[in-house]
Amino acid sequence: MASPIGFIGLGVMGEPMCRNIATRSGRPVVAYDMSSAPLARLEAHGVAAAGSAAAVMRAADIVMLCLPGGPQLEAVCRSPSGLLATARPGQVVVDHGTSPVALTRTLAAEFAALGVAYADAPIARTRAAAEAGTLSITVGADPTTLAAIRPILACCAEEITHCGPVGAGQVVKQMNNMVLFQTVAAISEALAVARAAGVDGAVLFDALSKGSADSFALRNHGMKAVLPDSFPERAFSTEYALKDLAYALDLARESGIALPGANVARDYLTRATEQGFGKLYWPVIAKTVGSTE
Repeated sequence: MASPIGFIGLGVMGEPMCRNIATRSGRPVVAYDMSSAPLARLEAHGVAAAGSAAAVMRAADIVMLCLPGGPQLEAVCRSPSGLLATARPGQVVVDHGTSPVALTRTLAAEFAALGVAYADAPIARTRAAAEAGTLSITVGADPTTLAAIRPILACCAEEITHCGPVGAGQVVKQMNNMVLFQTVAAISEALAVARAAGVDGAVLFDALSKGSADSFALRNHGMKAVLPDSFPERAFSTEYALKDLAYALDLARESGIALPGANVARDYLTRATEQGFGKLYWPVIAKTVGSTE
């Protein structure tokens, strides 16, 4: 029997990804999360529960991580009983979260010193895409590592883009999110002005979708969230969006590049958080357009 695939982090995106790997890869899966609820749900799909992240690392040759951000990634990897302390030569660690580029490259070097390959493979698209296994994944890794993990990634994604060496996947993902946040900010502003001027929002968005302003953001975030005023919890939250944009702005600052447009999007996300929308689906920034608070 093939060795198990390990999965750590079973949140909104991680749980369906882990389930798809378990049902599509033909390999056993062992997983860990601080919450027992997703582990209990995944048991029905053949996923074995581990008692710790270290236990997953001991059991699997390829370990996938889907964590909220850099602090959690660093803790899982660098704690005294974490992945670095448990690693053995020949393993592969894959980070599916959005993490700082500098941390990604440093961790990759630390794992490499132990004979462990590292790939950053942050995920894009929605929770529905995670459920369906139609995510887009941008990968930073050497070609050999990518070849080893590609069949597993294909269980979760319909688009797998090799962006370059370690860290490149994070760069591309963060730029993707930065563009998305700015686009939804523009859509939200357009909707506010159109409504104030007496034009129905549905008419506006339909017209935009037929012209040069059409976009994935318009059809998904605009039409499915902003227009119907639907911003559920347990989706990609405003807090998470603000974290991701902060990583992009940090990267730009390190590169000596000013980003006034991205700072506008950050202001919207910050304002939404301050107004109590931090746990809600992040296109809720539309509610703050025109606000002076």
